[in-house]
Amino acid sequence: MPSAISRWWLWLPVVLYMAFIFGLSSISETPDLPGGSDKGLHAVLYAGLGALLVRALAGGLGRRITLATALIATLVGGLYGVSDEFHQYFVPPRQVEALDVVADTIGTAVAAFALFGWSRARGSKPPPGERL
Repeated sequence: MPSAISRWWLWLPVVLYMAFIFGLSSISETPDLPGGSDKGLHAVLYAGLGALLVRALAGGLGRRITLATALIATLVGGLYGVSDEFHQYFVPPRQVEALDVVADTIGTAVAAFALFGWSRARGSKPPPGERL
């Protein structure tokens, strides 16, 4: 069982990364991107969040990553994407876009399930009594 201090260190990067995303969402005038769409950027940004969420939920990347961990990380990342779009509603002239939430959730899921697959491939054994 990780100590309170080690849990704090696992979650601090998640909180800082979420603050970084919040800061980016607070910018009123965003630069134009090549191709005109920011969905790829959303997916990449939220893949980073997904990896940090998996790390924190699993208790570190050296620990076994379960299917439940990947699903919870995806859910949390997707919900944070929803809250990010809600925040943008109050940042003129930013707009709320449902497809941004889709890209956020996909990015989080790709990272979370890639780490789940990596954990399975490296053959980490579950703790006693734990499935998948």
